Amino acid sequence: MGIKGKFYNFRKSTKKILNVLSWIIIVALLMVGAFLLYYVFTAKQYEKRGEEYIPPIALYTIISPSMEPKIKVYDVVLTKKVNKPEEIKVGDVITFVSTSQISSDLTVTHRVSNITEVNGEKRYKTKGDNNVKEDEAYTLYGNIMGKVIFKLPQLGRVQFLLASKGGWFIIVMLPAMGIIIYDLLKLFKLFDLKDEVITLSKKEDEDEKKDENKNEEEQLRKEELKNRIQLEENPPQVPTPDIPEFKVEENSPQVPAPDIPEFKVEEIQIPKYKDQVNNDEDDKLN
Repeated sequence: MGIKGKFYNFRKSTKKILNVLSWIIIVALLMVGAFLLYYVFTAKQYEKRGEEYIPPIALYTIISPSMEPKIKVYDVVLTKKVNKPEEIKVGDVITFVSTSQISSDLTVTHRVSNITEVNGEKRYKTKGDNNVKEDEAYTLYGNIMGKVIFKLPQLGRVQFLLASKGGWFIIVMLPAMGIIIYDLLKLFKLFDLKDEVITLSKKEDEDEKKDENKNEEEQLRKEELKNRIQLEENPPQVPTPDIPEFKVEENSPQVPAPDIPEFKVEEIQIPKYKDQVNNDEDDKLN
């Protein structure tokens, strides 16, 4: 796999992760908003009746190290409402409204170290795991907000960040803006993709036309070659031309032969020279 392939896979994986994170943030914000609406509405109803509202499920952020190392500062504890005093046992971690002098009317999360009963009413002695002494005052059942069933490590930092001036902008607005910008980029990319599809379609049409022309030319060449092969195998028969026959008819008129002049060779007497005459005479004497 080349560099382009690796980059494409990385980009695809990053896109999936961002989509998942976006949906997680949106769902979390919706859940928090629904919970806050429910809490405010229910608390108002209890307030009208003059009663204190204790939600069935509540979250509390720890701001002191009294329960370390089990529960640390900025941890968030999830508490469940206690319906009966008997549900609380020694060793349970509870969240309650303190009546001790140093923490009066503060919400505290400590462990139950002892349970006593006075006049039929249970009283709970509490102590922080990191504290040397037990809490000064007993906690009554009516002051208990709930029993800790779960903790979310360091989630309280998000709460403090949201409570700060720029925290809400960072936690909520930035992701929302990021989602909006991402959707706009996808929209622009969709337009670019549409133009690219149109361009590719035109190019494909041109390529199809070229292929059709090429196929036609190739077909013509094949037909021409086929015709040549047929001509070589079966050459055409050239007809012999008709030559008229000349016949001499018996009763045809006699054409007279032309007069050809007769040539005669005459003897030419060549005169004899003197020497030759003498030689002739000697021959006669002999």
